[in-house]
Amino acid sequence: MKRTNVLVAGVATAVMMALLLLAGSLRVAASDQPSAAPPAVRIDNFVFGPQTITVPVGTTVTWTNSDDIPHTTVSTDGVFKSKVLDTDEKFSYTFSKAGTYPYFCSINPKMTGKVVVE
Repeated sequence: MKRTNVLVAGVATAVMMALLLLAGSLRVAASDQPSAAPPAVRIDNFVFGPQTITVPVGTTVTWTNSDDIPHTTVSTDGVFKSKVLDTDEKFSYTFSKAGTYPYFCSINPKMTGKVVVE
């Protein structure tokens, strides 16, 4: 009987060690996770891209003018308004309330986009 108890104890110890090693290797710290890119809209070739972006409340969206000519980002409802953005200039706005925020370029009004905040 002693031999059986030692064998069972040895097997149990080996299984516990394997489980602890496995659990340790599965643990991932938040810093190990790749961070998601911040929400961004690119202005290029007279288009806001993506044309519609959906973000959670409290998110900051950044528009970057990648076009060769100046553009603006102006909320249809007057919620936000950028200065005239030259090539590679950026404008950011933080959305604190849920809703749909249509916007356009005041220089080229046919350029439109929308931010949906949930």
